[in-house]
Amino acid sequence: MNPQIQAFFDPVTATITYVVHEDAAGGACAIIDSVLDFDPKSGRTGTGSADRVADYVRERQLKTVWLLETHAHADHLSAAPYLQRQLGGVIAIGQSIRTVQDVFKKILNLEPEFQLDGSQFGHLFSDGETFQVGALTATAIHVPGHTPADMAYLIGDAAFVGDTLFMPDVGTARCDFPGGDAHALYRSIQRLLSLPAGTRLFMCHDYPPAERETTWQTTVAEQRRANIHVRDGVSEAEFVAMRTRRDATLSMPTLILPAIQVNIRAGHFPPAEDNGVRYLKIPIDAL
Repeated sequence: MNPQIQAFFDPVTATITYVVHEDAAGGACAIIDSVLDFDPKSGRTGTGSADRVADYVRERQLKTVWLLETHAHADHLSAAPYLQRQLGGVIAIGQSIRTVQDVFKKILNLEPEFQLDGSQFGHLFSDGETFQVGALTATAIHVPGHTPADMAYLIGDAAFVGDTLFMPDVGTARCDFPGGDAHALYRSIQRLLSLPAGTRLFMCHDYPPAERETTWQTTVAEQRRANIHVRDGVSEAEFVAMRTRRDATLSMPTLILPAIQVNIRAGHFPPAEDNGVRYLKIPIDAL
């Protein structure tokens, strides 16, 4: 059985959130890579992007069973806790989130009570683990490289690939964040491109060239034919050399520091301090 898929594009962060559901009113759904609105200038949050997703789920009387994260995002804050309060569901990510937590607890000098076991999430997927979205069977696929904890989710004929791949004319994810590895990313992409040629691939972001509109769906066959970084015939050595050169020219994402310290907590903010206010840290010269 193949899923119904509704995409929600957030233009501020160029993120696409997906509602993946059974083809019937009242069916089960999973929400993938939700976005909490965040203004880095004021520190204010909002739920406009998440509310559009919640409205769609409610209008179709869908039952939210999963709130899936492909990884601990560096470019937006997760709205999973807000959507969980609104709609229910289990917040889940890959079990290698523990590695990311360990790295960033040190970088951010997080509170001693912060646990490095992934217990902030409701479920941690292992590589190859299967799970259900109602009658839809899904498989979690560990695709490290961009970060150690990246997961793709294969649901029917559709794979939600996070930041491993972008549209063919944009290429692939960067690998220069702490724990990133271009060799691992190449091998992860090969796993995805070994899926059947007609498998639909859904991106987490799109950064389109000027001549086309934003889009987020392609296929394994199209990526193998035309991806500018990793099409058929590009060797691992060639990919790693390209990725290393390119990553050295990239600046850090605007929201990496606020986003990571929230997203390794499954979208929750740090505990309030003694004045009742929650704070995010900005380490100096650490990245």
